[in-house]
Amino acid sequence: MIIWLASYPKSGNTWLRALLTSYYYSKNGEFNFKLLPKIYGFPARKYFKVYNDNLINVTDTSKYWIDAQKKINFDNKLRLFKTHNALGSVNNYNFTDRDNTCGCIYIVRDPRNVITSVKNYFEQNYDEALEFLLDERAILSEKIENKYVNFNFLGSWQNHYKSWLDNKLFPTLLIKYEDLEDKALLILEEVQNFINKVGNLKNEFDKEKAKKCIKNCSFDILKKEEEKSGFPEALLGQKT
Repeated sequence: MIIWLASYPKSGNTWLRALLTSYYYSKNGEFNFKLLPKIYGFPARKYFKVYNDNLINVTDTSKYWIDAQKKINFDNKLRLFKTHNALGSVNNYNFTDRDNTCGCIYIVRDPRNVITSVKNYFEQNYDEALEFLLDERAILSEKIENKYVNFNFLGSWQNHYKSWLDNKLFPTLLIKYEDLEDKALLILEEVQNFINKVGNLKNEFDKEKAKKCIKNCSFDILKKEEEKSGFPEALLGQKT
């Protein structure tokens, strides 16, 4: 079953993902960007290669969302996945369902700061960034070898937030970006407790390892790692 790390773009998803990969997949709380694929992104190109489809329309991968998740869940293992997708449907194709998902950790950030991050990252002005956050048809997409892949439907910032928090399909844990800044240790313990609950696990919280993870995933270290190794992000795409 899948547990989603969901967020609107530029809201701290990568930071929490770094903390969790360091905590769950390193020996002593160390971190490098090679660990990030342990919590892979979805939708992503690799999950749609098996389908005989030219994917000529930007939304075409949406029809395979559920089937791709069934394939991911075939071995009945618990997995964490990052997504920027809103929880809803595109062309009557649902993003996920309770047969494939057991929970969501949703990271929310003050939208005033999201606007600034979107503006800086995508080299927009404030009006353009604000328009994007308010756009009910906003998407992220990428075209590779003439196929539309990595399509994420966002919608507006508000509707994105509400789509995950108001859902009745599975439990959702809300994490505030600002709390992650101020009390990362408590947040990490809260996240592990949630994963234990929805994943039917009994892992004890390793406080000392968590402290090392927080130290090794500081903004300065992540920035240096990104400059050294690079970190691919989805691109702003056309509107549907």
